[in-house]
Amino acid sequence: MPSIKPTSKRILNPHSLQQWLAQLDDHVNSLAWSPNGKWLAAASVSGPITIFAGKTGQVLHVLEGHAFGTCEVGWNASGTMLASVGQDGQVRLWDPESGQERLTLPGGAAWVEHLAWSPQGDLLATTAGRKLRLWNATDGQLIQDYPDHNSTISDVSWQPRTQVLTSTAYGSIRFWQSDRNEPVRNLEWKGSILVMAWSPDGNYIATGDQDATVHFWITKTGQDLQMYGYPTKVRELSWDGKSRYLATGGSSTVTVWDCSGKGPAGSKPIELEGHATVLSALAFEHRGPVIASASTNGTLMFWQIDRPKRPLLQTSLEAGISQLAWSPDDQLIAVGTEAGGVTVYSAPQTR
Repeated sequence: MPSIKPTSKRILNPHSLQQWLAQLDDHVNSLAWSPNGKWLAAASVSGPITIFAGKTGQVLHVLEGHAFGTCEVGWNASGTMLASVGQDGQVRLWDPESGQERLTLPGGAAWVEHLAWSPQGDLLATTAGRKLRLWNATDGQLIQDYPDHNSTISDVSWQPRTQVLTSTAYGSIRFWQSDRNEPVRNLEWKGSILVMAWSPDGNYIATGDQDATVHFWITKTGQDLQMYGYPTKVRELSWDGKSRYLATGGSSTVTVWDCSGKGPAGSKPIELEGHATVLSALAFEHRGPVIASASTNGTLMFWQIDRPKRPLLQTSLEAGISQLAWSPDDQLIAVGTEAGGVTVYSAPQTR
């Protein structure tokens, strides 16, 4: 059973307060706020899913989750359902009010790794190995069992402001619609994609890659470019709310590309330096100018992008940080660690 400890301890800076902390049984590998910020769902690698009251940290439900481990959790647009996927090959839909399981759906392979709700919250996409499936979340009907990808699907996301689904595997990004069983578009590149991030306005797609690069596409034209020079593979990507800045990991420095005007081609990025070890998570606020960065040694920093020389504040946790998630109103940020810690801080005040 997770434990909870309310606190008002300040963290190195009077503008940011630690609101509460809790301890799960294992590595936190997924954090998700409900759309209204009422609840925070936290999944541990061992399987259980805890639903907390977002402001107080009160434990509302501990869900059984998935045997052998939960991989990811996510809320539908109305916050009336929580979906989870895991290493038992199942997709599970939960009622957050009662804590009861609504539906169990077959993912199509032994390990279901990713999920993505449609913007309207009525369709749920799931990935398991090379399989991409699309579900009607209301009744559990399988709408599409798309053709197998050529390799394991590494990420899945909905194109902003559309009903178009996108998936990544080795060599391409594929675009799908619910009424067609074949891709409606492919963006091809010979490389291993690890993670995908759409700009909020839908004009750009960025991928973090196995070969220590970031690939970048202009959606309308398909024109692409690549950012080189990262010391290690890039798993951390985050866009600001205005779709201007793309923050990337792949080192101990947060590298931020300005995508305004003609885009990042030929430009020099902003570099946020201060972490002693490789980054493990990045998260821009949904609307504001603040970005949170975390590293494998447990250091958490907050930066104001137009004041990049030093962080707004920083603190250190007792374990490496695995997850960052801003609340929908940007007033709180949840932090998960490799040791099972879940801490919620109030947002730092900008200067």
